[in-house]
Amino acid sequence: MSLNQWFQRNVLDLLRQFRLSYLPPLMVYFAAGAAGLTGVVGTFFQKEVGFTPAFLAALGFWVGIPWALKMPMGHIVDLYWRWKGVFVFLGASLIAASLGIMYGLIGYRADMEAIMSLHAWYTLGALLAPVGYALQDVVADAMTVEAVPSHDKNGQPVPEADLRLMHTTMQTLGRVAIVTGGMLVAGLSGWLVDTSSPELRQASYLFIYQLAMGIPALSVLGVMLAWAMRGFKAAPRSDEKTTVNHVLLWGSAGYVAFIIAMGLSGLPFSQEIIFLGSMVIVVFLMLRLVADLDPVARRQLLAIAVLIFVFRAMPGAGPGPGWWQIDVLGFDEHFMGTLGQVGAIFGLLGMFLFRRFMAERPIPYLIGFLTVTGMLLSLPVIGMFYGLHEWTQATFGFGARTIALVDEAMSDTLGQIAMIPMLAWIAQSAPAKHKATYFAVMASFTNLALQASRLGTKYMTTLYPVSQGRTVDGVAIPADYSNVGTLLITVTVIGFVVPMVVVLWARWRTR
Repeated sequence: MSLNQWFQRNVLDLLRQFRLSYLPPLMVYFAAGAAGLTGVVGTFFQKEVGFTPAFLAALGFWVGIPWALKMPMGHIVDLYWRWKGVFVFLGASLIAASLGIMYGLIGYRADMEAIMSLHAWYTLGALLAPVGYALQDVVADAMTVEAVPSHDKNGQPVPEADLRLMHTTMQTLGRVAIVTGGMLVAGLSGWLVDTSSPELRQASYLFIYQLAMGIPALSVLGVMLAWAMRGFKAAPRSDEKTTVNHVLLWGSAGYVAFIIAMGLSGLPFSQEIIFLGSMVIVVFLMLRLVADLDPVARRQLLAIAVLIFVFRAMPGAGPGPGWWQIDVLGFDEHFMGTLGQVGAIFGLLGMFLFRRFMAERPIPYLIGFLTVTGMLLSLPVIGMFYGLHEWTQATFGFGARTIALVDEAMSDTLGQIAMIPMLAWIAQSAPAKHKATYFAVMASFTNLALQASRLGTKYMTTLYPVSQGRTVDGVAIPADYSNVGTLLITVTVIGFVVPMVVVLWARWRTR
């Protein structure tokens, strides 16, 4: 295949397949990506105020809970699909409130702490944002299902292979929108920070959050465009009428009450109990959804779901290695912003380059490929802890920053590719009248894997503690990064061995 043929097949063909109906959900996704504008500032704020890895890991668990609650959100969106814009506007309001809390903590911290503690405010702000994003994501996900036609202009059903490619294209464009939003703001957030004095640094942080206040409006504009195209209050087609699922709604209400009660109880292992309870409910609902499939299709779908769950459930290393890069390798705000932008650019290119690869390969093959490649990409960071960057600097003339840039570029490419087959698989399987519910339940199952990952991360950071330098009662406590290498090696080994075993099992189950 010539270079021109390859370019036509992988890049131009994607643009030719674009439909105007794809644009509204893409605007919601773009806004979600642009929310990364505050990412660099948030990382340095966490470090400056001295939050511990254990606190951040525990908070990360709670922050992920709203994504597991997409089930009732999805069913409610299906029931009131004509009012989808209201849900997007509500989500935008919650996101704006979260940004406002962070703005207050940076600029008016003493006044805020007169009302509640720093940890309480930060926890509240951290929880509001994912609720808003999850609500918007439910609507956008359902809109992607609706945007892909199941019949051609002559009224004939679209062939299976073409339908799969169209869903892959829609989900690829969705990830492109997210990454593009992140790419446009990643470098900006780092370079806007003026570090010449503490006062200017704070002013820069405040300015970034002021800019971020405009981001939620983008998602609202996306649904307004859908209103202009199809009618905000247009009645749904008769074949898309959705009836109330009382089991889902009341079960979800009890589930929310259970989570709140457990969170406030202070019982040991409350996070683990919540995770197990979530798994029981989500798996039960998922089995109900796939009960109508023939046995072979149901077995294949469940095997793929388990494989994706395990792949996403692998533990991470927590914030410790990032702090080590800042303190030991000297990565400042400007470079961290550049690093994020480079990763976003290569992630965007990778989605164009691998779209056909994703559409034409079975998911077990893709997960195996991503697992092996992800393991290989972990090696440079591990190597830098043991002096790889010093050797490359002396031998080849490049050091830690070059290694980090190349590694980030490749890692972000694979990270984005990993999401698209899963989303296309969910979207293609979703029935029209339950598109939001089906997408939400299946996505909740895979998102629970992130909860498992956060729990695993908490265990890893407890087993191999990492502490940054801080001052307690006027006494300086030095940083301790001695466990970073062991932590990274352990996480890499687990993240390679476990998914590969499940890949072999999934290939056997899906034959």
